[in-house]
Amino acid sequence: MTDAVGSIDMPDAQDEAPESKNTRKGGKRGKKGPLKRLALFYRQIVAELRKVVWPTRNQLTTYTTVVIIFVVIMIGLVTVIDYGLSNAAKYVFG
Repeated sequence: MTDAVGSIDMPDAQDEAPESKNTRKGGKRGKKGPLKRLALFYRQIVAELRKVVWPTRNQLTTYTTVVIIFVVIMIGLVTVIDYGLSNAAKYVFG
């Protein structure tokens, strides 16, 4: 039985792992010393941070305001529910 992707009985060729006797764990990183690996890690962090789209000051204040208002509303909701349940427990158990 086949579908758009391939056969159910036979796996796709790309799904099979290549078998090689000379594979080495670590690859290029295995050749470097700990300081070079740490420097590479730092450079990769800086490169990733350059890709980040940082919010503007207006966006940041808007997001912060929305979060603070949401937290205050949730605190109020939990307080009301807690107060109601404590009064219900006092009523039931005396």
